[in-house]
Amino acid sequence: MSIAAFIILAAMIAVYVILDGFDLGVAAITPFIARSESERAASMHAIGPFWNGNEVWLIAAGGALFAFFPKAYASAFSGFYLPFIIVLWMLMFRGIALELRGHFPTRIWHDFWDFCFTVSSTLLILLFGVALGNLLHGVPLDTNGYFLGTFGVLLNPYALGVGILAVLTIALEGAAFIMLRIDGAPAVRAAKLAIPLWWLVLIAYVAVTIATFSMHFSERLAQTAAYGAILPGMLIVLSLAALIAGYFAFIRKAAWFAFLSVCAFLGFLLVAAAATLYPYLLPSFPSGNGISIFDASPSPAALLTALVAVIAGLCITIIYAGTVFPRFFEKGNRLIKP
Repeated sequence: MSIAAFIILAAMIAVYVILDGFDLGVAAITPFIARSESERAASMHAIGPFWNGNEVWLIAAGGALFAFFPKAYASAFSGFYLPFIIVLWMLMFRGIALELRGHFPTRIWHDFWDFCFTVSSTLLILLFGVALGNLLHGVPLDTNGYFLGTFGVLLNPYALGVGILAVLTIALEGAAFIMLRIDGAPAVRAAKLAIPLWWLVLIAYVAVTIATFSMHFSERLAQTAAYGAILPGMLIVLSLAALIAGYFAFIRKAAWFAFLSVCAFLGFLLVAAAATLYPYLLPSFPSGNGISIFDASPSPAALLTALVAVIAGLCITIIYAGTVFPRFFEKGNRLIKP
């Protein structure tokens, strides 16, 4: 059951990153593709039907982590407490910016909320990327599983590199989404911006991949299972294929194919990260061990109850998403009232 819980938790996080990624990406690139008041309003309105529902997956993943692996939840918060608080503030500013922008008619307030929208969303992407980088790198833990370092320890070069890759990749997804959902000049600028973004993603992707497989925990990968290093390697190849497919889609301005290719790239990368981590939820550095899914899970009865509750909640979330995502087929700027 611990393995099933790990798979469900990893899937929930992957779904959150892919779904909330496009609206975070739109926010990150809005200053580059929206140059007028109406264009910025169109960018925000394009993600309007989706952004709030997408964040449900983040809340659900946090609840699932607490229910499935309470020891890992407690240990993660002992070390990532300050970053989590910053994440909460960024989520607040992002939501406030989206909701209050239309309540202030003056240009200065619009510019202020647009700035908050972009900065908070970009910082969110960076923080999530740094958090993932630290999971792959490992963090200093004592024998009881509590964090021993400082906030500065989390800002190591490898984690920052993963954070930069996250910002670039999510921005690329945002460009594909703008091409898909908005007509006119913003879509044209997004298509032009996507090409240099793609090359930056490729460079960061290659650098992070090389760093990942050359780090100290590569020995642990080989010891984890027979497929310990093979499965992540296969997924890296698949992610590269998806990224290359996305390049040709951007060249041809095939918005749907470009969007799906970037989503597939993200998905393969996240599954590769999960395969790299398995069976650890919070690897220790420099020992190479840490808190595994078998150490952190509660009693079998409690874990079974949590699995049933989470699966039931997922069914409700999927039904909700099914009622919202048909609006993907509508253009965002057509939804703005004159």
